[in-house]
Amino acid sequence: MSTALQAHRIEATLTQDGTLTLDHLPFEAGETVEIIVLANPKTPFDQSRSALYGTVIEYHEPFEPVAAADWDALQ
Repeated sequence: MSTALQAHRIEATLTQDGTLTLDHLPFEAGETVEIIVLANPKTPFDQSRSALYGTVIEYHEPFEPVAAADWDALQ
């Protein structure tokens, strides 16, 4: 049994009842493993989480300064 840390990355999808099954892992039978579950950031964004998500239709002069005339330092 090796003492070196061995990591294995796999993507899986939870079933409707919240079950997660991992098959064909590269570890020995009976070996103790640590499992850390992270949400995949590549999954589609939940629009209900942000009221402004997807509201921008187009940009007008996106690289121009905003309200430059209002800054006293620029006068």
